[in-house]
Amino acid sequence: MTPEHTTATYDVVVIGSGAGGLSAAVAAADGGASVLVVEKADTCGGATAWSGGWMWAPRNLFAQADGVNEDRSLPRTYLAHRLGENFDAAKVDALLDGAPEMVEFFETKTALQFVPGAKIADVHGDTPGAGTGHRSVGPKPASLRKLGPDVAALLRRQLYETSFLGMGIMAGPDLQAFLHSTRSAKAFVHCARRVSTHLLDLATTRRGQQLVNGTALVGRLLRSALDAGVEIRVSTAATALTTDSAGSVTGVRLEGPDGAYSVSARRGVVLATGGFSRDVDRRRELFPRTPTGREHWTLTPPTTTGDGITLGESVGGRLDRSVASPVAYCPVSIIRYRNGKEGVFPHILDRGKPGAIGVLADGRRFVNEALGYHDYTLAMVDQVPNGDEVCSWLIADQRYLRYFPLGMAKPLPIPTWPYLKSGYLTRGRTVRELAEKIGVDPDGLEKTVAAFNEGARDGVDPEFGRGTTPFTIGSGDPDNPWPNPSLAPLEEGPFYAVKVVPGSFGTFAGLVTDATSRVLNDDDQPIDGLFAVGVDQSSVMGGHYPSGGINLGPAMTFGYLTGRRLASTTGDQR
Repeated sequence: MTPEHTTATYDVVVIGSGAGGLSAAVAAADGGASVLVVEKADTCGGATAWSGGWMWAPRNLFAQADGVNEDRSLPRTYLAHRLGENFDAAKVDALLDGAPEMVEFFETKTALQFVPGAKIADVHGDTPGAGTGHRSVGPKPASLRKLGPDVAALLRRQLYETSFLGMGIMAGPDLQAFLHSTRSAKAFVHCARRVSTHLLDLATTRRGQQLVNGTALVGRLLRSALDAGVEIRVSTAATALTTDSAGSVTGVRLEGPDGAYSVSARRGVVLATGGFSRDVDRRRELFPRTPTGREHWTLTPPTTTGDGITLGESVGGRLDRSVASPVAYCPVSIIRYRNGKEGVFPHILDRGKPGAIGVLADGRRFVNEALGYHDYTLAMVDQVPNGDEVCSWLIADQRYLRYFPLGMAKPLPIPTWPYLKSGYLTRGRTVRELAEKIGVDPDGLEKTVAAFNEGARDGVDPEFGRGTTPFTIGSGDPDNPWPNPSLAPLEEGPFYAVKVVPGSFGTFAGLVTDATSRVLNDDDQPIDGLFAVGVDQSSVMGGHYPSGGINLGPAMTFGYLTGRRLASTTGDQR
């Protein structure tokens, strides 16, 4: 077959199989459209499968069931204050109107079921309109056995670094049980059951069967897509878009196991390839403090090389360079394994727990550590002096390691010596000795720890106000014996440190679209037949990170709205 040979015609062709792409595919197929999903990797899910799976979706049916009936003006006010000049009223309104519809559609009509985030607060609690909970949903845990072998064959596995022995742990009661397994008999029983079931699954199927977080989201979306009749082809790359004489997108050229060929799309092509986190050239151009493009560690799969952006640009689309940040930051640490491979660990949980602080090379704190991961990394990038390596260190004492993880190092009873031996973790008998070992100013670190401890004993953080908002309080430990859930002095030696560098969960800078996800050209006119969702679409948040789940929530919502719109289109859209 030649690339010009059209092998089949579909109503909708979706390029990419993360949350945005699968949401669009399910919604379109449910509405009666014939849908093809193509995925360059040999498994589906992209970065979504390696994520926490939580979605920011205000005013959802779970909130209403709990008696929380927010007016749209509240989350809208919050976004208006947080996004500032990047606030796009049409897109924000589309998100806030569409998110409740999206949640209800998947909850009531598909295999995707949710759990409510009743206690997940917006990051900046001192901003007008900030929510204290009920604005998020996550995927309900799922059994891979029940989802079926066809889903298992397609589903990307859990990221090892964010698992325990390859087993995912879900934020909420599941995670709290693991953190309290040595302090609560009930928590210990829960963890023992989870781990023993996982080990049995490994022994019998060589794969964990308990899906949580992003793998549960993608697994349930795949089941929903297959049930709706969506055709899914993996190991199939989109190499070009086909157009007619008027410039309308009519289909896609593909390269798969059987060679090169083309498919036609009667109603539209949806770009959902996961952004450009792995594109070194674009990182060098767009990411701050990344002069070669390699001073950045992303948590996205190797296939997130910007294919959707390139395809969109090839027919007149353009990359949005006006966002506040081109990248959705996350602080990470690098694990070097004995086999020579490297892993990337995201520091989501540990920064806000009592008994840990983050410092720069001069030994001073530089941010409220319990804020969002984007805030922490952005502050690190902004405050490290030009010419110095952009990095920080998370510092903790022995008491902290007794109860909480420090990066990859797990709390008791898991031993820390493998991480000390590999150099991932550094230990010092005193704060000064630790500082000398990691190359941090000893006087500066001693002064910082002394000042922090004085406030922490009284439950206050005069410098950054840690533990004063619902989000930062929730990042702490409700069983903390000190007055503030997020604060505890560092005073029980030995002391530990892990080096943290800039990383990301994805990109914010995507193709410019209108509020209906149509890709726009240089004249801000829609390119007929072409849509972008997920992080191929420029973020509705304008490069800001006001709450957890602001990548997946919009991806699912705009994917759903796009699929529904394409399903309702009669005949050939062109």
